[in-house]
Amino acid sequence: MKGILGRKLGMTQVFTEDGVLIPVTVVEATPNIVLQKKTNENDGYEAVQLGFEDVKERRATKACKGHAAKANTAPKRFAREFKAEEFNGLELGTEVKVDIFNDGDIVDVIGTSKGKGYNGTVVRNNAKIGPKSHGSGHHRHIGSLATNGITSRQGKILKGTIMAGQEGGYRTTNQNLQIVKVDVENNCLLIKGNVPGPKRGMVMVCSAKCAKKAKPAPTLVQYNRSEEE
Repeated sequence: MKGILGRKLGMTQVFTEDGVLIPVTVVEATPNIVLQKKTNENDGYEAVQLGFEDVKERRATKACKGHAAKANTAPKRFAREFKAEEFNGLELGTEVKVDIFNDGDIVDVIGTSKGKGYNGTVVRNNAKIGPKSHGSGHHRHIGSLATNGITSRQGKILKGTIMAGQEGGYRTTNQNLQIVKVDVENNCLLIKGNVPGPKRGMVMVCSAKCAKKAKPAPTLVQYNRSEEE
């Protein structure tokens, strides 16, 4: 499962030569550095740890500095592991760029969703509101927590019961997204559709686990300044 770390810059749109509009998310993925290699002999599994985005040394801990020094690089802000056979031959300090992907590849994008604070069950779970009459004291509260008396027998609330609580701010994955274009010159990926997280949020782009048949990448309209002038 090859992958790369990057930042979500935002959304835009591109056009195909047939005039079809495609909404895309721009992910900036500057070259990642191989910080560590996991092996079966030492760790019991094989993986590669990639680091993304340099951090000032005065803001890094001694542990991070020593870890990065083994790969002869600066401390990194984000580090994640990828289990990929394509990365087994890489050595410490090797750069991983966006060219590992091709136009039309199907990927999964992992990120931290936008935090929306503490919300009630109507907003958070799309629950039905109570009667709007003045005599009712039940408008936007949660419904009955009993399910045919099962709570009286078990003496607990079942896991997954709809309640108010924190919404957003958790790790989530958008699966089976297509890479519309790989911009090697600008270290960017144009991914069809939306990607979890806010602008400037860190994301992981990796090969899809449950990928369907890959569709050919659409042919995009090319804009040249000389033609516009």
